[in-house]
Amino acid sequence: VQLQASGGGLVQAGGSLRLSCTDSGRTFSNYVMAWFRQAPEKEREFVAGISWSGRNLNYADSAKGRFTISRDNAKKTVDLQMNNLTPEDTAVYYCAVDSRRSTAILPLREEYDYWGQGTLVTVSS
Repeated sequence: VQLQASGGGLVQAGGSLRLSCTDSGRTFSNYVMAWFRQAPEKEREFVAGISWSGRNLNYADSAKGRFTISRDNAKKTVDLQMNNLTPEDTAVYYCAVDSRRSTAILPLREEYDYWGQGTLVTVSS
């Protein structure tokens, strides 16, 4: 696994964070990439996904209007800008690659076959 997630930290409710995922090895520019998150004692859930070109986006309802996913294929990065954070956003955030698809963004954990190590986001009230 060559994905490296960064940018997590502690932020107050209403604040913002920008997560970044870097592909330091194999190039995933042709594939769908996504962010998932897992809160303590909860299932890992889809947050946002982006097609290879960046033209197709998919957001979980909890992320719509607050989070923005973007990618830079030249730099091999995918970012997640998170605004207006709430304590419910507290989780470990993972970036992932669906190497079987380039356009269709499926919000299903089992469809993603490469994962980063996760970065912790903690939102205090």
